[in-house]
Amino acid sequence: QVQLVESGGGLVQAGGSLRLSCAASGGTFSRYVMGWFRQAPGKEREFVAAIGWSGGTTYSTDSVKGRFTISRDNAKEMVFLQIISLKSDDTAVYYCAATTTWGRVSSAYDYWGQGTQVTVSS
Repeated sequence: QVQLVESGGGLVQAGGSLRLSCAASGGTFSRYVMGWFRQAPGKEREFVAAIGWSGGTTYSTDSVKGRFTISRDNAKEMVFLQIISLKSDDTAVYYCAATTTWGRVSSAYDYWGQGTQVTVSS
């Protein structure tokens, strides 16, 4: 069983930056593709970004390209989401997730964290 715990969210002014972190335990971290999703009030959970086993392959959705960067540190069993130039539309609960295969939809992921709230003020 894999456990994932997100941190780093908070209240930030538009144009600001945040780094979200996700700590993993209970599995072999390097065997998992890791993803970030977000869910705004009243909306479906949305794919944000994913990163392959060693960090050499990444993908992010069009709405965040150029502002969001996903990375991982397998030695520390952590995955990160660096966010710059935050916009009000980025307000959501952000979740990290793990899968044994590549995926850009929530159904592809087997394990989920509890989420961390990002609120962007303007």
